[in-house]
Amino acid sequence: MSSNTTAEEISSLSFSLDQFFLIIMGMVVYFMQCGFAFLEAGAVRSKNVTNILIKNVMDSFVSGIAYWIFGYAFAYGDGGKAQKFIGATYFASYDMPMDQYASFFFQYTFAATAATIVSGAVAERCEFIAYFAYSFVITGFIYPVVTHWAWGNGWLVDGYDYGGDIGQIAYQDFAGSGVVHVLGGVCAFIGAALLGPRIGRFQKGSNVIGTLRGHSVPIAALGGFVLFFGFLAFNGGSQLTISSEGDGAAVAVSVVNTIISASFAAFGSLIINRLHIFGNTWSLLVTINGALTGMVAACAGCNQMHPWSAAILGLFSAMSYTLWSTVMKKLNIDDPLDAVAVHFGGGITGVVLIAFLDKDDGILFNWDRKSGLKLGWQFVGLAAIIAWSALFSLLIFGILKCFGVLRVSREIEDKGLDIPKHNEPAYPVEAYGHGHVEKLIQILETQPMVVTQGYTNIAYENKSFKIENEYEDKGVHETPETSAAVRIRNGNPSNGHRTILTISNGTTPSTVDDATKL
Repeated sequence: MSSNTTAEEISSLSFSLDQFFLIIMGMVVYFMQCGFAFLEAGAVRSKNVTNILIKNVMDSFVSGIAYWIFGYAFAYGDGGKAQKFIGATYFASYDMPMDQYASFFFQYTFAATAATIVSGAVAERCEFIAYFAYSFVITGFIYPVVTHWAWGNGWLVDGYDYGGDIGQIAYQDFAGSGVVHVLGGVCAFIGAALLGPRIGRFQKGSNVIGTLRGHSVPIAALGGFVLFFGFLAFNGGSQLTISSEGDGAAVAVSVVNTIISASFAAFGSLIINRLHIFGNTWSLLVTINGALTGMVAACAGCNQMHPWSAAILGLFSAMSYTLWSTVMKKLNIDDPLDAVAVHFGGGITGVVLIAFLDKDDGILFNWDRKSGLKLGWQFVGLAAIIAWSALFSLLIFGILKCFGVLRVSREIEDKGLDIPKHNEPAYPVEAYGHGHVEKLIQILETQPMVVTQGYTNIAYENKSFKIENEYEDKGVHETPETSAAVRIRNGNPSNGHRTILTISNGTTPSTVDDATKL
């Protein structure tokens, strides 16, 4: 009796430990939403920061609703006769055992990640209502069905039994290079293509590519670091358990291979971009995206590779990122975050190369029919995921475009989405300096206006020597259009400084006192 009690206690403890492991890993993966938010916020112009942030905030909550009501049921429910294709139980967690709640939470964070990939590709021009629509459909239907195929009880999990020495061969995707990232990359590609490029990105009739720089490299870099951290749980947590023999080692191998792949991908991307043909610069943002591509590629088989294989994977990931980023530009498809290059390019690289680098039955280790069939199944899985994602992405984005609710108007895009759509500029002009003059003008005027300040330090003379130095500090401006409206007028007041206010109605007070009188 005592022996049975001890066995039951150990079993219960092991189960609880596995549940706790999933919850903690899920929390870290959920924190990746913060990483995506900062990366995207830094990569867009200041006039669209609030818009991209609210989309990232709402992404996790839209996904929570869609995945709870529909997603988990389609992914991990019992489909009956349709079991090979889709699940059909646990809608809104009805009749779902409590011991599956941890699994639900962990899988939900993956669904939210798939939807977030798209927001970067359609940034700065996508309607808010369109965002809700595509995010709900991706997390509630498109992604869960693919999850069922590859991770539930679907046809990609089962594969095919070839008998004899070969046995069963199935699609391999440990943490979602294909299931999450290729799917998200395809949806991002379709969305960006149907939306069209941002104003000024591509010049018609020429090969000129306009540079629409993001407003903050430091914020984007912070987002990159958060994503690096989150990816370690994304891949390591995909072991799903920690109490069984070998679980700890599997998690450790996954984490180590993830960081090695990222390291070589980051370094490779940095060197490639330094080449004259690609940019001739040491780019921080390219390095961050390269590292993320390496982590995306590692998802497919980070638990089944030697560390040196992860290094090879990272180098191929760097080349894949550069290739797909270049292809997107050649196609005149505007992707502000290079989301397609990172996720689609990295995902394909990981899914294909694991067939070569798998330490047990990869082509590099076993040049035989079994390893060849394994590669074939990787291509079958890729083709199915791409076709499914493209079909429903075309459907949802096409419908939104037909009804005229996919893209904001040109006027709003020029002004930026923060003020017209949310009335919450990320960097309100009155927050700079003392702010009281700007606030007074905004209160007195009945129409929206642009207020900017410019300061000019006039050259001065000294009896013993002469220094001529013109210093202009135009401050932080809400938009490039605002920046273009700034007029710095040289003067020679007694204090050596002059404040110029330029407002939208064309009135330019000559002094601060004149502005105050308004």
